[in-house]
Amino acid sequence: MRRALFLSPLLILSACRESPSAAEAPRSACESRSFEGSRFTVCDAARGRLELAAAARTETAVRQLADLETRLGARASKVAFAMNAGMFDEDGRPIGLAIVEGRQVHAVNRREGGGNFHLMPNGVFQVLRDGTARILPTARWKPSSDIRLATQSGPMLVIAGKVHPRFDADGTSRYIRNGVGVGPTGRPLFAISEDPVSFGKFARFFRDALKCRDALFFDGSVSALWDPAGQRRDITVPLGPMIVAFRPAESARGREGRARP
Repeated sequence: MRRALFLSPLLILSACRESPSAAEAPRSACESRSFEGSRFTVCDAARGRLELAAAARTETAVRQLADLETRLGARASKVAFAMNAGMFDEDGRPIGLAIVEGRQVHAVNRREGGGNFHLMPNGVFQVLRDGTARILPTARWKPSSDIRLATQSGPMLVIAGKVHPRFDADGTSRYIRNGVGVGPTGRPLFAISEDPVSFGKFARFFRDALKCRDALFFDGSVSALWDPAGQRRDITVPLGPMIVAFRPAESARGREGRARP
């Protein structure tokens, strides 16, 4: 005869406490925002470590967010979010400045030309070894051994609190766009539009909604976000350089990004 198994309330409570709960799952570093009738997703790395995945001429580029996850291996479980971060050639390598863990994999590009990258001023997003993040026009960028990572893209969206002078208020060229700005606390804020938007609206979103005095465009139409906690990983055409943000609690001791005003 099969005996019925009865558990006391204390045993049941103990089992529940030992089981993983939804509350223990990592929270998304990204949130939805609305601005001027359009939807955006904003990701804040907080004190988490930022890294740049960018291939040098002799290296194989990572072309999809799924490939990035594979490349990270066990570290992928510690990712807060990732997104494409700069323009690239047909092989996925950066066309502008790229510094990875203090090593320059592509030199700064000061040439003139067509396309968004050359809609001057373009700019550089950089993070120093002490965690200080900054965005500045390429013309003002100077090399330094203190720079841990940097990526060049263009155009600048917001320059010292002003929208790029060549943008229309709300032009007819509209795409899913992504970029980065430095917020009022000194922390970098990464954003991707969920609706096709103009350069003008995207710039105002950084300036007026996120209160960024400086912001840089990463790309449009190929923009992609990986938000593991939000169960999102965009699939796009092949990408180039990518910014990876790790969760603050998972960042190596003494290596966290420390924001400064």
